[in-house]
Order: sequence, then structure tokens, then C-alpha cells
Amino acid sequence: MTALAKDRITPRRSGEDMVDPVAAGAVIHAGALVVLDATGYAAPGSTVLNLVARGVAQAAVDNSGGADGDKTVAVRRGIHHFANDGVDTVDRTHIGGTAYIVDDQTVASTDGTGTRSAAGTIIDVDADGVWVDVG
Repeated sequence: MTALAKDRITPRRSGEDMVDPVAAGAVIHAGALVVLDATGYAAPGSTVLNLVARGVAQAAVDNSGGADGDKTVAVRRGIHHFANDGVDTVDRTHIGGTAYIVDDQTVASTDGTGTRSAAGTIIDVDADGVWVDVG
């Protein structure tokens, strides 16, 4: 590509809303923490290494009978509320640190035994769970 020689309209995104192809066999519930697996397909959050936290599913998607990419899921990045793991509990001393994925609705304060992927940055903690900036 060469440098511009005239004005152009440059497309933009807010970066908040994304649509991703869903992994084969995956069922993603509305409100679930969505990740990208090692092949770049969307799946529900789980205790697996090398996942990329993508956001929260805006609607349910059932690709249980499909191949990779047969269906897509709309996800929203930003600050979301998740359940607090009862073993590696997140508390106020963890604010600003990393939240780790336990499952598609739960986060923890540690990577366990090196088996959890990062969900995002811990923004706040309340009696009902943990606020995490995903994405």
C-alpha cells in the first residue's frame, strides 16, 4: 500500500461490539463470558490455558451440531459482573489485578495451578461478585 494522495473515509468501530464465528460443538448462553480458543473460534469461558477473553454473549447460540464458524455470536466488551470463585476468592486487595476464568460466569484471583486464562482487569468487588473489564 502506498501513502494517501487524496482524502479518504476511514471506517471505524467503537471496539465494544464484536461478532465472532463459534467453535464446532459449542453452546454459548446469553450473558456468558465468551473466549476465543486457540484456533480463533468463540466458545464459553472455561478453565483452559491460552484462551482470549472476548466479551459477554448478547444472545444464546447453539452450534452443538455445527462445524467451526457455522454460527456467530455477538459479544460486548467492557466492564461486566461475574460470580466470585469460592476457592481463589477475589477481594478488594485484587482491584487493578487480573481476574482469571473459572467458567463462563465465574472468575478467580489466581491462575489456579497454571491452568486458567486471564478474563481481564478487576475493577471492583461487591457482595454479589466481581466487576471485570473484559477485552
